[in-house]
Amino acid sequence: MPVLHNRVSNEELKELLMQEKGPRTTISFYTYFPIQNPKEFRDFLYLHLYALKVFGRIYVAKEGINAQISVPSIDLEAFKSFLYSIDHLKGLRLNIAVDDDGKSFWVLKIKVREKIVADGIDDPDFSMENKGKYVNAKQMNLLLDQKDTIVIDMRNHYEYEVGHFDNAIEVPSDTFREQLPMAVDMMKGNEDKNIIMYCTGGIRCEKASAFMLHKGFKNVFHLEGGIINYARQAKEFKIEPKFIGKNFVFDNRLGERITEHIIAKCHQCAKPCDEHTNCLNDGCHLLFIQCKECADKFDGCCSKECKDTIHLPQERQKELRQGLENGQKIFNKSKERLRPRLDEMNGL
Repeated sequence: MPVLHNRVSNEELKELLMQEKGPRTTISFYTYFPIQNPKEFRDFLYLHLYALKVFGRIYVAKEGINAQISVPSIDLEAFKSFLYSIDHLKGLRLNIAVDDDGKSFWVLKIKVREKIVADGIDDPDFSMENKGKYVNAKQMNLLLDQKDTIVIDMRNHYEYEVGHFDNAIEVPSDTFREQLPMAVDMMKGNEDKNIIMYCTGGIRCEKASAFMLHKGFKNVFHLEGGIINYARQAKEFKIEPKFIGKNFVFDNRLGERITEHIIAKCHQCAKPCDEHTNCLNDGCHLLFIQCKECADKFDGCCSKECKDTIHLPQERQKELRQGLENGQKIFNKSKERLRPRLDEMNGL
């Protein structure tokens, strides 16, 4: 029986990636469809994708599949042939990265999850079969030009901070499961208006559109393929993008530039900047925005304390890390600034 998981260290894998001579293509895709045996499907995928030297992160659940990967460009057609040979995945839309250096992933991880996107929905009557209408880039721009359209960003604060659509409303939470009921509450009184929902690649806003319809909203749309597909179509159709700034992505790049606008600020000095980084202190790894000057000043760390820590002997650093819970840490600011925008929209 072949090994169905990685056994090489991250450091070695990163080094091997940097030594690769051929280009890679970064791709994301998802679809909701019933999977009877997610574990069996996961192992089947791993065997074939490992053979094609695919790297990335894939989640499999009874409700479908969600993937962010990179493929050797020379094997792109072979990858598509394999993927499209699977029932329910034939002809699936693949979001090709628009700002890609091919260094997005260096290992293949395929995990079985309860859901491909954690939503907190426990209502047995909820169904993904009734979801909002897809809109492409042209349709999105047309709807955005209409006065009665409300556009809702279903991403986290740190994603919204570096780039978003004109006049998009942020749902002030950094977990999707909290955002769903919040979006419903925020939109009360607007049941008959056009509501467009969007996210990075389409998976969150597709489920959000179904949830809004389930809660009684009438005219719900969602951006097909998310911002990634919108940016590609904007180039293809030669239309001016209404998304401004950078699209945060969940791989080593941490962002794809859509327009040259820089709408965020360095979290340390407040200069215009939209470069996300992780604090270099292994006991911290805070995700935050840092300009080059502050990166030099703090040695890639989020604070003087972390800067001092990374210059301590390794053994001392390990001692300081003991007992720390080092989950996902994200720089976040109060979202009270949203209140005036919501009050204006609701005529208060």
